[in-house]
Amino acid sequence: MLQKRIDDQTSISRESLREAQERFHQHLKRVGLKVTEQRDTILLTFLETHEHLSTEQLHQLVRKRDARIGFTTVYRTLKLLAECGLASEVAFHDGIARYEHQHNRRSHHHMVCTQCGGSVEFFSSEVDRLEQEIGRKHHYLTTRHTFQIYGLCEDCRKSGPRVI
Repeated sequence: MLQKRIDDQTSISRESLREAQERFHQHLKRVGLKVTEQRDTILLTFLETHEHLSTEQLHQLVRKRDARIGFTTVYRTLKLLAECGLASEVAFHDGIARYEHQHNRRSHHHMVCTQCGGSVEFFSSEVDRLEQEIGRKHHYLTTRHTFQIYGLCEDCRKSGPRVI
């Protein structure tokens, strides 16, 4: 089971929610789509989570607020959130795309157990500095990166045969 995310703040403030909503609305206008109540419900539900969510998991949470919102709407809205930088896709070993919100979060990284699927988030200023250094070397203005380490967690190493 995937662990909850590490956040600098335990909850998102009203001001931060408004900022994210405005960013999302601007993106929708830029790509020629309408601002809808359903999209806003999905955004707010997503931003209030502290987990790596699959589309199906987010859909289940959204339906608690509005049972009329379909899976396809959630799927398409997640893609829009990723396009405007409010979400990022996190790929773990099981092949299921999961998303985490990126609004006002500092850069972090993941360690993923290849046996149980558990994950740990960690911060590393060294990896962040390396991103900037590589960007300068190749004449890029870097905006983000992903960094994941795969291995076996302590519990899985103690419990039995190694699966890599």
